[in-house]
Amino acid sequence: MKNLAILGSTGSIGKNALSVVRNFPDKFRVVALSANSNIDLLYDQIRAFGPELVCVTDKAASFRLKSKIGGKVKITSEEEGLLELCKDKRIDTVLISISGSGALPALVTAIQHKKNIALANKEALVMAGSIVMDMASRNKINLIPIDSEQSAILQCLDGKNRGELRNIYLTASGGPFRKVLLKDLKCVSVNKVLKHPRWKMGRKITVDSATLMNKGLELLETMFLFDVPSDKIKILIHPEAIVHSMVEFVDGSVLAQLSITDMRIPIQYALSYPQRLKGKAAYLDLAKLGALHFEKPDFKKFPCLGLAYRAAQDLGTMPAVLNAANEVSVEEFLKKNLKFMSIPKVIERVLKRHRNIHDPDLEDIKEADSWARREAYRAIVGAN
Repeated sequence: MKNLAILGSTGSIGKNALSVVRNFPDKFRVVALSANSNIDLLYDQIRAFGPELVCVTDKAASFRLKSKIGGKVKITSEEEGLLELCKDKRIDTVLISISGSGALPALVTAIQHKKNIALANKEALVMAGSIVMDMASRNKINLIPIDSEQSAILQCLDGKNRGELRNIYLTASGGPFRKVLLKDLKCVSVNKVLKHPRWKMGRKITVDSATLMNKGLELLETMFLFDVPSDKIKILIHPEAIVHSMVEFVDGSVLAQLSITDMRIPIQYALSYPQRLKGKAAYLDLAKLGALHFEKPDFKKFPCLGLAYRAAQDLGTMPAVLNAANEVSVEEFLKKNLKFMSIPKVIERVLKRHRNIHDPDLEDIKEADSWARREAYRAIVGAN
């Protein structure tokens, strides 16, 4: 029996994770849940899964939940409450599906307290990947990715000699604008951006998928997770989203992981690792696939990819700056304060202004993150 904390339980990944838990009551027990402010759904989850600890990071929302639920469950709030949850001795596995850079303190705290990690947040690894992976190694814990692409790479590389690796192929659906001309992207609306053709996700990650920055962040995530240089990581557009990633070896062999587009599959694998369990997701019908297509991404149409490769080559604090500038730009786009094609312009301006620290500690990364956010807001003034 694995005792779980699910951070971000009211989001898409969190809800799917609880669906997996519901299918295996003899394998997983929910000890703790966290959410930001969606206390109505969180209340239903508490009633269904009976956690002993709950964190609502929005303080006002936490008071509303306390009045609703009484004293039956310990309820904490803000970042302090989230970190308290990550330290609890009853928990052995922490699933982190909080979006954005805010997940980094929780991830670091959970690793320091020797919790195994199921990670659905890529930004924390982008910011501090070397530090996080070194910390995980020293504490002898498993850090298993939930992103379907990273899960696919893990499965393809599991037990293989890393010295025999030639290339990793990260696949991307191409987002909603794969066939849209560059000139037609200048005035796209928020609503169009949020209509992803394959996945139902949160607003921020859906925008990242439309700019292909999501794949750029995954490039950096892959580097740190599997200790692979950026020139061995290739990105391929694969609109069917059936091949979740591929690994090529020096003898010319290519291993791929295929499945239907259902996030319960990589979530279940991360929670049950190294076992495989018979879940409720549908099986892939290869005879009905017809054909699978692959193409190279258009770096001119999606300049965020090039910016991510630049940060991957520079490393140091550059990935943290890339991530922070992107988070601010996406937030302002969603507020309709920034045009879609101005997102990469803002990020590029911030990267150019940054003085890279080549061997940063966590404090350096936090300072770079704060600086990049301030610079991004300044850059947005003239970006449109």
